[in-house]
Amino acid sequence: MQLQYQEVPNMISEKDLDYLSDMFHWNYGAYKNVVNAKTNITDQEIKTVFDKAENLFHGNITKVLQILNQGGCNE
Repeated sequence: MQLQYQEVPNMISEKDLDYLSDMFHWNYGAYKNVVNAKTNITDQEIKTVFDKAENLFHGNITKVLQILNQGGCNE
């Protein structure tokens, strides 16, 4: 028996949660590595690239947290 919804439910499945958890951990690990490595960089051009990477990973982390915060709320 297949359920058919009139509207897609606002929920996060276990598989989705596992994937989001992996995405969070990958980006958080990369973010921490970039932040730690930046302290040893003296070349401004390389530091600028690391700043961009830091912002990218932080943005990804924020997006994952936003998805988790709104998941399961049928409003």
